[in-house]
Formats: sequence, structure tokens, C-alpha cells
Amino acid sequence: MSQDVDRPRVALDAGTLVGRAHDGITSFLGVPYAAPPFGANRMLSPQPVVPWQGDRDAGRMGPTAPKGKYPLPFQPLFPEVEIEGDECLNLNVWTPDPGANGLPVLVWIHGGSFVNGSNSVAEYDGTAFARSGVVCVTINYRLAAEGFLFFGDGAANLGLQDQVAALEWVRDNISAFGGDPGNVTVAGESAGAMSIATLLAMPSAGGLFARAVTQSGATAHTLTPEQAMTVSRLLAENLGVPATRDAIAAVPLDRLVQAAAALVDEVQTSADPAKWGSLVLSKLPFAPVVDGRILPAHPLEAAQAGTSASVPLLTGWNRDEGRLFLVPPNMIDAIDEPTLLVAAGAYGLGVEDVETYRVARPGASPGDLLAMVITDWFYAIPALRLAEARAGYGAAPTWVYRFDHLEPADNNGLGACHGAEVPFVFRTEGDAGVSARIGDCPSEAAAATAHDAWVSFARDGAPGWEPYDTVRRPTALIAEKVRVVDDPRADERRAWDGIR
Repeated sequence: MSQDVDRPRVALDAGTLVGRAHDGITSFLGVPYAAPPFGANRMLSPQPVVPWQGDRDAGRMGPTAPKGKYPLPFQPLFPEVEIEGDECLNLNVWTPDPGANGLPVLVWIHGGSFVNGSNSVAEYDGTAFARSGVVCVTINYRLAAEGFLFFGDGAANLGLQDQVAALEWVRDNISAFGGDPGNVTVAGESAGAMSIATLLAMPSAGGLFARAVTQSGATAHTLTPEQAMTVSRLLAENLGVPATRDAIAAVPLDRLVQAAAALVDEVQTSADPAKWGSLVLSKLPFAPVVDGRILPAHPLEAAQAGTSASVPLLTGWNRDEGRLFLVPPNMIDAIDEPTLLVAAGAYGLGVEDVETYRVARPGASPGDLLAMVITDWFYAIPALRLAEARAGYGAAPTWVYRFDHLEPADNNGLGACHGAEVPFVFRTEGDAGVSARIGDCPSEAAAATAHDAWVSFARDGAPGWEPYDTVRRPTALIAEKVRVVDDPRADERRAWDGIR
């Protein structure tokens, strides 16, 4: 490493990186882990990095993967970054000391429904992890059609393949930044968490990480080949081209991005069940597909079979996840009793099950109750199913949490909604870009509590409470302190028995 403390240099096989040192933390940003996925590489598996000559400036964020915009109501809540350029398969590294040896590593996979997000989002700044002694890496991967288009032609889950390539880069290079390639924790939220649950089932990802964290996303949300082919066919129809990979790859990138974004907007806001089938519930037209090769089996079935049994897991959800999807579009107060019962029935619950939710929440509106049903169907129950599967065959420990900080009055009715925990985990709760989601007065104590649990898990392999089992079901409720409760909301959990 260079002796220039302000412009540290790290030599890799691909070339030399010049980073930035600030306030005791060193960062290397926009580092390519694979070749640009365009031109001759478009819609192919990730290709090796093209080496460079001389010093490469790693002082700023790299290009973001092509993507559309979030649906309008959510844009203020999830500020996006768009950086043009071909080298979108890049990653960022924050380290307390590039000259160190054997530091724990946390690799972050961002969320965004597999169609949005990037590693350049400000709330994913890894400085706090580095200050806590953890080398933090945040990655990009291909999104939407570029990353998850499926035609049954042997090319599948390119976005997941990108994630594997990034983890291979970490294995091969992270020691140059002070990290231990044998002590890597992979963590992610929403689509990032679903990705990680899928990586746990992928042979190509085996051995690339020692521990895993899935925040608000688990094993339930994958596509069958038939579902994925339906999405590809509908995309081709919207583009007016034949339903083949070559035909779609020939579409100009900007036009393809907009067509894919329009498809996502339709399924998330006005999906026709006759057209979309079960995707009207998951609302994820671009997601990992169980193709039989890259992803040989459904992730939950893989977990039940003992795949990745040696990998300790931290998994959980936020108490009020579903409010994110009902409050910003001004829908929560428009939900009446018949709408609640129809929606709950679509998720598999009967009238008596809805009554179980109502009894626990006297005075709750139908919209409030539906938000809790959505929370459980989409996030809580999948996390618990994964924990149960692992507990069933004596796998490495699994820890379960529920993030409970923030009440609806704190942030315009959102409460501890989907995405609320991320800035607390990263200690970026003071960033202006997250105030619309978590309010103007986030608790520093809650941020310290969440962050410290993640650091403990990455560093020591345990977050600080008892592992999950199917008898007591200990669950950490994370707010300003951690409170462990056995089987919280047990009656509501049992309402989902037999429903997948």
C-alpha cells in the first residue's frame, strides 16, 4: 500500500486502485468486479474484469445498473442515484485499515424489487461498519430484464450470477483491504435478502460466505419457469418484438428499461389476476427463477434438504412492513371491511383468521389490519418458515429478529415499515435522504442497538441473543434496546399454518 495516507493505493491482479482516506476510514469506490455487461457481453453471464494500466481512481461511486424509476408514491421515500457508464458491475469497499490482517467482512446486496436500487445510495455508506472494525463491501448487479429475463435457453438469473461474481472477487481480493476472505457475512434487504436466501440454495455460491443476513425477504418469492416465461412474453408483446432473448437484446437499452419499468408498474398498481396470476400477490415480475441449473430447487426446499446447513443465519422483518405499500398511495384509509376480507382471502386467510388479527388490535381500521396481513404474508412468515426449516435438521444456528422502532406517528403513518431498519443498521439514520421514511428524529440508541447486533454477528457469529428453535421460538424485538420474546403474536403465526 502507498505511504500517501490521503490517497492510499492497493495493488490487485487487475491493476492498482487509488482510494481516499478520511477521518480514519479508507474507501475504494466504483471498483469493477466484472467486465461491462454490454455489447458482446449483453445478457450473458458476467465476464472477467478487463485489467487496466497504471493507477485507477477509486475516489467516487461507479456507474449504476440500468433501471427505471420507483412508482411515483415511493420515489420520495427511496431516493435513487443514477450514474452513467458501462462499468456498472462494480463494488465499493470501506475499511478501517488496508494494511490490517483478518478483519471481518460484510458484503451488502441492495434491495429494490430486483428492478431498482444501487450500491451508490447514501444510506448504504459503509463508514460506520468500518469504524466498528468491519470491512464493508456494497455491490451492484443487473436488474429487471437485463438481470432476470428468462426464456429457458440456458441463460438464467444473470443478476444472481453477478452477485456470485462479486463474492468471488471478495474471496480473491479482500485481503488486500485488510479483510479475511474466510470471515465474510453476506447481508441484504428486500430483494437483496431474497437474493441471499437464493444464494444459500445455489451450488455456485457455496463456500463464498461464512454467514448470512436476510432482512425483510426470505425464500418465498421466486418464479417458476412458467411464471418467468409469462413475464418474458408480456415484455416482448409490449416491445412489439418476438419473444426471444436475441430479439429483446437487440432493443435499445433505454427502451428496454422503460418497458420493463412499465411492466413492473402495472403489476404493482393495477394487475389483472387473469393476466398475471399469482404475481398479483408477490408483485415481483423480475425475480430469481427456479431454472433447475443455476438455481436447482426452490430455496425453501433446499433449506429443508439441508443445503447450506453450515452457514449461520440472522433473519427477520419489520413490525409494520405492509404500511409502506398502503400509506404512501393513500390507500390505507380507503380499505373497508369487504376489501379486507377479499384481500386476506387471496393470501389464504379466512374470516376467523382476520378476527384473530382484530382481537389483538382493538380499534384498528380495516386498512391497519390489512397492513399486518401483508406484513406477515410477504415477510414474517417466509422468515419463520426458513428458520423452522433450518431448525428441523440441526443446521448452524439461526437467529430471528423483528425491528420494532418507530411508531406511525413518528413518520407520517409508516411506522416500522419496509425499509425502515436499513439506515439504523448502517448508522446513516441522520442522512437527509431517509427522513421521509423514518422521520426527522430517529433514535440514536435504536441505531446503535441495531448496528451493534449486525457488527457482532459479522465479527463473532452471534448477534447477542438466543438462537431460534421451534419450541420456545425466541425472537429479538429491536428498538432502543433488544427485548427477547418467545413466539410473539403466536396466534397470528398459527393462522398461517398450512399456507405457503
